[in-house]
Amino acid sequence: MSTDVFVIGSLMLLAILFLMAMFARLYRKAGPHEALVVYGFRGTRIVKGRGTVIFPMVENCRCLSLELMSFDVAPQQDLYTRQGVAVTVEAVAQIKVKSDPESVQTAAEQFLTKTPQEREGLIRLVMEGHLRGIIGQLTVEEIVKQPEMVGDRMRSTCADDMSKMGLEVISFTIKEVRDKNEYISNMGRPDIARIRRDADVAAAEAERDTAIKRAEAQRAAAVGKALADQERVLAETLSQAKQAEATRDLEIKRANFTETIKKQQAQADKAYEIQTNVMQQQVVAEQVRIQQVEKEREIDVQEAEIMRRERELIATVLKQAEIERKRIETLAEAERQRLITEAEGQAAAIRAQGEAEAEIIFKKGEAEARAMNVKAEAYQQYNQAAVIDKLITGLPEVVRALSAPLANVDKITVVSTGDGHAAGLHKVTGDISQIAAQVPALFETLSGMRLSDLLGKIRTIGDSTPRPDKQ
Repeated sequence: MSTDVFVIGSLMLLAILFLMAMFARLYRKAGPHEALVVYGFRGTRIVKGRGTVIFPMVENCRCLSLELMSFDVAPQQDLYTRQGVAVTVEAVAQIKVKSDPESVQTAAEQFLTKTPQEREGLIRLVMEGHLRGIIGQLTVEEIVKQPEMVGDRMRSTCADDMSKMGLEVISFTIKEVRDKNEYISNMGRPDIARIRRDADVAAAEAERDTAIKRAEAQRAAAVGKALADQERVLAETLSQAKQAEATRDLEIKRANFTETIKKQQAQADKAYEIQTNVMQQQVVAEQVRIQQVEKEREIDVQEAEIMRRERELIATVLKQAEIERKRIETLAEAERQRLITEAEGQAAAIRAQGEAEAEIIFKKGEAEARAMNVKAEAYQQYNQAAVIDKLITGLPEVVRALSAPLANVDKITVVSTGDGHAAGLHKVTGDISQIAAQVPALFETLSGMRLSDLLGKIRTIGDSTPRPDKQ
């Protein structure tokens, strides 16, 4: 009987454990970072932060992550600002699914069947479009200097589209703004130049103020030292004078006391002693006078010492300034003498150069004058034969000059009309012959002699010249 009870109890326990295991498999829990989207015969419901029983075959569930999604928003194409400047903007967006059931259900409808990469790609496309529109409304200066403003406008602009997808923009941060034309790098150069200029001006002003304060401090120190020396010398002089006066008064009082004592002793002694005391009083009076003279001499010595110290002060302060002045005057005089010497040397060099150039010009003119005189004497010795020789030797040049225009002709086209020998190429040669025939007439005009007569004289001279074989 006990064995049957034990078996029945074991079976019941196994059945309970089996039921608990089945119930545990049917019970699904949603963590704080996710939401369960349950759908089936009871409709669609959202379970977040708790658990629920999923009946098999009639219900099913999918997990939707509620974690923060962080991804880069960096359009591949350049974005154009309001100024027309192309910039490249890189930003980071933080986006998550809203916590309310309606937003979770909307996000489930949009992204539950997509992978995380596909979901981020869709969100990135939306945000890049809004970013392009916002960048087009701003200047480069506003984008670079006010990135928070760009982030705020992105969150406010994307809020409606993100809400339609059950999402919300937690943050949008601009990481980097670049441009290919160095607009951004050149944008800060005026401020850098201004700051550098202000820093240089401030440094120069600080150095100037420091130099002024240092000079004023040195001057005040020098004046204070001079005044202190004067007061010290005056105090020492007054102290010594007071000491001398006190010593003198002491000695006078001591002498008066001594004199009074002697007088009292003289009155008590005899007349002889009185006379002796009188003589002694005279001696003491003489000693007192001598001491007074010595004290006066000491006072004179002290006054002389005071005068010496004053002169020493003048010598140490004023003499140095006088010596420095004389040294500067000596250096200035030496510099003046050096400049005068250099000026005189330069003047002498310039004068010597001018004289040499004048001598060269004079020699050149003299040589040209001599050449002109020699040429003039040679022309004076020319006779008719020499002139004729010059004319004859110059005839080829005259003929060459007359024919020069024909030498410049590259091509001659001859048109013959059939009128005999005077037409065609014979006309050209005939003109050249006429030009050559004018040369003797030009010779006769220049020389005054007929060419035929000149040739006849040459023939006569040749006939009259004795031949070597007849001699």
